[in-house]
Amino acid sequence: MSTRTVARQCTLCEAHCGILVTVEDERVTRIEGNRDDVLSKGYICPKATAMGGLHHDPDRLRTPVRRVGDRFEPIGWEEAFREIGQRLRAIRTAHGPSAIGMYMGNPAAHSSSVLYGALLRAALLTRNFFTASSIDQFPQEFAAWRMFGSNALMPVTDIDRTDRLVILGANPAVSNGSITTMPGAKQRIRDVRGRGGTVVVIDPRRTETARLADEHVAVAPGGDVYLLLGMLHVLVTEGLYDERAVREQCADWEPLRRLVADLTPERMAPHAGVDSDTIRRLAREHAAAPSAVLYARIGVCQQVTGTLTHWLVNTINAVTGNLDRAGGQMFATPPVDAARYVKHLPMGHGAWTDRSGAHKSFRSELPVGVLAEDILTEGPGQIKAMITYAGNPVLSTPQSGRLDAALSSLDFYVAVDMYITETTRHADIILPPVSPLEREELNILFPVFSVRNNARYDAKVFEPSAGALEDWQILARLVTEVVPLPARRITGRAVDGVLARISPLRLTAAAVATGPYGMLRKGRKGLTIKRIREAPGGIDLGPLRPRLHELIGTPDRKVQVAPPDFLAEVRQILEDADAGRALTAPGEGFDLKLIGRRHLRSNNSWLHNIPSMMKGRDRCTVLIHPDDATERGLADGDSATVASPVGAITLPVEISDDIRPGVVAIPHGWGHGEPGVGWSVAAAQPGVNVNLLHDPALTDPLSGAAAVNNTWVRVSRVSTEAARPTGESEAIATPT
Repeated sequence: MSTRTVARQCTLCEAHCGILVTVEDERVTRIEGNRDDVLSKGYICPKATAMGGLHHDPDRLRTPVRRVGDRFEPIGWEEAFREIGQRLRAIRTAHGPSAIGMYMGNPAAHSSSVLYGALLRAALLTRNFFTASSIDQFPQEFAAWRMFGSNALMPVTDIDRTDRLVILGANPAVSNGSITTMPGAKQRIRDVRGRGGTVVVIDPRRTETARLADEHVAVAPGGDVYLLLGMLHVLVTEGLYDERAVREQCADWEPLRRLVADLTPERMAPHAGVDSDTIRRLAREHAAAPSAVLYARIGVCQQVTGTLTHWLVNTINAVTGNLDRAGGQMFATPPVDAARYVKHLPMGHGAWTDRSGAHKSFRSELPVGVLAEDILTEGPGQIKAMITYAGNPVLSTPQSGRLDAALSSLDFYVAVDMYITETTRHADIILPPVSPLEREELNILFPVFSVRNNARYDAKVFEPSAGALEDWQILARLVTEVVPLPARRITGRAVDGVLARISPLRLTAAAVATGPYGMLRKGRKGLTIKRIREAPGGIDLGPLRPRLHELIGTPDRKVQVAPPDFLAEVRQILEDADAGRALTAPGEGFDLKLIGRRHLRSNNSWLHNIPSMMKGRDRCTVLIHPDDATERGLADGDSATVASPVGAITLPVEISDDIRPGVVAIPHGWGHGEPGVGWSVAAAQPGVNVNLLHDPALTDPLSGAAAVNNTWVRVSRVSTEAARPTGESEAIATPT
């Protein structure tokens, strides 16, 4: 029996925890945390142990497949690429480059192959480009662009040195951080308290993170923006801001001061769902702490006020002197200092719109909520073909149930994916990349948002089988197929040969050499890929350090704390609130607010085909407060219908006082029962697609991101006689 252990990282979420993978006779027999890992220090969550199951999953595609009627048959790589090239080029010739759309899911960012995804997007010359970012982090990026001059300058929470940590709409005890990569977040939170610091969680639900905190503030869903405005009023009117920080770092202080002058906690409290004394105390304690940081993430990002909320978070940190200082918000210094150069790229905001004219482009892409309509609506500019890479938008985006019909109506659809999913079941050809354990790389993205500077290498556990291709190799070949080339049979082979030699690892090696620790700056002692590869736990590059002056990309090199469009949007929200239309005011016929929630053993829809991750009780439930359950005659385990203005789903009830009255929570990523899905384990699980409840037309007006938190719903008991099978869902037809 041959046994070996390989040190690498789990790449299933942003934490990228260091793992040791033990293999016996070419099967993974154990995955454990790597105590030598310089960032995760031995911590792993249950998801990491699924890496072996993912690699060995019999449902995972190993060869390309082509649709034949209602089933898929194997096809050779060369035949697949030839057909893809011919059909995509024909569609582009007939209808123009924007007749081809492209979607990239967030797994793409977990590999340096994302560089080739960007290259393919450029080669397509299409305006119809979409990513998971517009369902995830667009508001955070938009706020960073307007405040710091670049969407890449999303500041990191320096959790390891802070004296006061305030978390809004994030659950790092489960997620281990997002756009603040903090593996082992539970222990890091405990350490804040252990050194005498304070942790506060502001969330409608008493989350796993809230249970670790000193204080839980159960804000009303959508109330965050009012709470933060009230806090900012206290800081300004009581003179609790850092005058030096404001003078040296911030621009447009006076417009900001005037905006919040009369936004007292008493005025904001009814809309925030938090009493005025608590709002005032939160502001004073933030200002009084030796160091303090507000950290907000997806729960507040996925709202109509997502951009405003992140702007206020950044602004409060800045005006209290907690921007670019230890224990506050900082910027990492990664081995590939991408943020330093990305700031020079134009964001292209409003350079074009979707076909309705209602949604502007941002960072040269459109919000994914418009995808179904731009496929289904006939006429000039209609999307006729699609390429998806590592994404499952049928489950992960709000489309009123129309994306299924849209994808099946395409003239041609090619997917780069390991599985036949709810989305890729509509593809004409699926091109499967190797599993994560068959790749070697050095990730260039997540060190940009890490809580400690580091360089860590991912070693291969298995050699790919003969003929298998990595993500970047598939994407590089697609580039060759779609770019206009004379004498394609000859020049295409030449281009393929060039691209085949420029792997992401080679590109990364060059970027490391020219980076802040590389040999071009540090000489012979500088960092190299070889040195990183030889350190099984990675290389610790030290704590975060002040560097705002190096990175900021605004014309006056100051933080813009009062962008005029942000101020105008706040005034509109306040006007609406004064007129009885506050974001937290009930909608007609709908009396409960729906929010999302995470589970430690689930990661969007990725791991639902791994048996070890599906053990235990049903996790796709509607979480409801006991008072709300009693009012509706609901008992734990009952089937309930949750309805919104655009859809309805039926699922089991879970009663808990962990959630604020008037609020329900349902996880996303479920609903695998559609015909033709190739996930045998996932398809056997109960669960529904919560995104059928969210209106794709409801967006953050600044960034265009989909608002899939704080949807108004009603919940009713399903009688035993009338109950449909648990997990059934339906979309309510909406006019086109």
